[in-house]
Amino acid sequence: MTDDLSAPAGVPVPDTKLARAATELVRDTVSELIYDHSRRVYFFGSLQGHNRDLGFDPELLYIGAMFHDLGLGEPFHGSGRRFEVDGADEARRFLRAHQVPEDSIRRVWTAIALHTTPGVPEFMEPEIALVSAGVEYDVLGIGYHDIGEDDRAAIVALHPRPGFKQRILGAFTDGVRHKPETTFGNIKADVLAHYVPGFERGDFVRGILDSPWPE
Repeated sequence: MTDDLSAPAGVPVPDTKLARAATELVRDTVSELIYDHSRRVYFFGSLQGHNRDLGFDPELLYIGAMFHDLGLGEPFHGSGRRFEVDGADEARRFLRAHQVPEDSIRRVWTAIALHTTPGVPEFMEPEIALVSAGVEYDVLGIGYHDIGEDDRAAIVALHPRPGFKQRILGAFTDGVRHKPETTFGNIKADVLAHYVPGFERGDFVRGILDSPWPE
């Protein structure tokens, strides 16, 4: 898989040593599906940042976007943790190895850890908000018409999405089916309910009623 540092929709990939290292690591680790999705998340998140007049660090947004689904990979299937946390921890290790300041690492970690938790990231730092915005745009089409057709087409031309809806649902299923308990209270429970026979959701109300407290 070759990398293309062109700038669709006028949004360049940060041309820094850190961004190039992240691109190489992620490209060599994840599937083409996840790589293309992650790059689109960066482009769409950046455009939404401009639409919202948010000042953000493109390099940190890029790292967050590139690592956000890394935790779906097979090495993490037995971790017992949410895939978002696995990806966030990998990003933190990567950034610490490159001696990135801890506050920047915190923003990237949080952006990845919360990217499937709607209603929270939008109120946090721009890099955190925009990783989620890019994910929501590419996966759910939230704010679809906020980005012009020409810009959208330029991004998809660089990183195509053939059969994306079914393929990404398959990737989500494969990434979390081995640790179904980690979907309690989050949107990945919907994925397993659709695609894993016999899956039973955790029930928060039953957890309260069946707790050891007498009342």
